[in-house]
Amino acid sequence: MKIAAEDNVRELERKLIARARSGDKLALRELVDQHKDRLFAFIWRMTRNHHDAEEVCQDAFLKAFASLESFRDEFRFSTWLFTIGYRMCLNRMRKKQAINGDIDFASMPLPSHESPSDNVESAEAAQLRSDVWSAVDQLSPQQRASVLLFYRQSMSCQEIARILELPVATVKSHLHRARLRLRNMLESTSEKDLLQFRNLSGLAG
Repeated sequence: MKIAAEDNVRELERKLIARARSGDKLALRELVDQHKDRLFAFIWRMTRNHHDAEEVCQDAFLKAFASLESFRDEFRFSTWLFTIGYRMCLNRMRKKQAINGDIDFASMPLPSHESPSDNVESAEAAQLRSDVWSAVDQLSPQQRASVLLFYRQSMSCQEIARILELPVATVKSHLHRARLRLRNMLESTSEKDLLQFRNLSGLAG
């Protein structure tokens, strides 16, 4: 049943892309609406800069639409789009690093939209969320991307491997090392607090 539903979703996506290839503006807009929020969230987490994330997302969509003829239907459009976005994101980060020197991601403040929604979280939970994401920011770009795509975008290791252009085994290694590094960074955090954070964010240990 689940496979049939997945096949149906993929078929609808193929038809949508076919319309977009023919110049259907409504189809292009639908593709943007389906993927813009997830792509922006990923790019923002990588760059920690709202302006950069907006520009990279816009450029990624423009490049994707300009290259639709090269899109291969056996892949998900989201995987292909995230691959383009990831490459552009790395290029942007490298350029900024070359101009400004090392980027201290951990020192960048969390934006207001990451504050506890509707004040449901306790102050301790909010602080823990901030601490964990600060730790994520200190991972290498490939480790950080692997963590974000796996835990926040719910992508498989196979999809992540295609996006990052790495072997699946390397992606699994990045995830393993990232977990270990995050545990070391947060070694003073109690198991109870870590469990609370996992329940809040979906980020497994």
